[in-house]
Amino acid sequence: MSEVVVVTGASAGVGRAVAREFARHGASVGLLARGREGLEAARREVEAVGGRALAVPTDVADHEQVEAAAQAVEDGLGPIDVWVNDAMTTVFGEFLDVSPEEFARATEVTYLGLVWGTRAALTRMVPRDRGTIVQVGSALAYRGIPLQAPYCGAKHAAKGFVESVRCELRHRGSRVHMTMVQLPGLNTPQFEHCLARTPGHPRPVAPVFQPEVAAEAVRWAAHARRREVYVGVPTVLTILGNKLAPWLAEWWLARTGYESQQIPGAPLDPERPANLWEPMSVDEGAHGRFDGEAKARSVQLWATKHRRGLAAAGLAASALAAGLWSR
Repeated sequence: MSEVVVVTGASAGVGRAVAREFARHGASVGLLARGREGLEAARREVEAVGGRALAVPTDVADHEQVEAAAQAVEDGLGPIDVWVNDAMTTVFGEFLDVSPEEFARATEVTYLGLVWGTRAALTRMVPRDRGTIVQVGSALAYRGIPLQAPYCGAKHAAKGFVESVRCELRHRGSRVHMTMVQLPGLNTPQFEHCLARTPGHPRPVAPVFQPEVAAEAVRWAAHARRREVYVGVPTVLTILGNKLAPWLAEWWLARTGYESQQIPGAPLDPERPANLWEPMSVDEGAHGRFDGEAKARSVQLWATKHRRGLAAAGLAASALAAGLWSR
């Protein structure tokens, strides 16, 4: 039987790319999101590359909807092997410009959606003593940046939540695995559809990667049994830099973080649609508007995936060098 995978936020962006990536390797994919147009397009893409698909319109902020969706996937496709929590929304802008209701909604989708997805997955996986949950995180789970308090707060919370539940799984002696993939800036439609309170049109912090890079990392993480996977040199530098000198990161971000997250010369359209409260009524696909600058590969991710071979090659080279030196 094919692997059964659930992907939340599957209608666009990283989730859309993740669904395609698993399907390319023969998986049956349960697609969860609110937007029906995007879900149907994702279903067609999964089936086009040979996978089975089941689209289940779901608001992940609602625990009962997530639980019902999980059951629908198991009824339609079989026992869930991998659950990927990717769904998110946010508000770009300074904290004081975001209403309490907007902040709560962004948190409910991005953080509690991950919590409810994890609960639905564990409810099924723990009794079977198998399965993997992949939490789609960010470098911003370690380093908060200006104009993204709702998102950074949710990703920090997700990291703490994962660490707590992972301890509980270890205590049980469970073979269910949980991993978190920390991502860099990505070329996804979130910068077109997330609510914004900025003067300029929002953009990802450069350098930018294509969502397929994230999808490759997510699928690899689902089978590598790593606790955590960093994707891209910018992610590694952000996390390490913040550990070594958080005061310096804060100073630098205060100086550059506003400009680096807005497109120069592109004022925000105050009438543009946003998906905070309602899904988008169109299929947005996986990519945003930054194809011209987005990187399609990550050398760092390749090195992570091949670390054992690289380490063995390094040891062999060292031994050879030592042998030649001793002659």
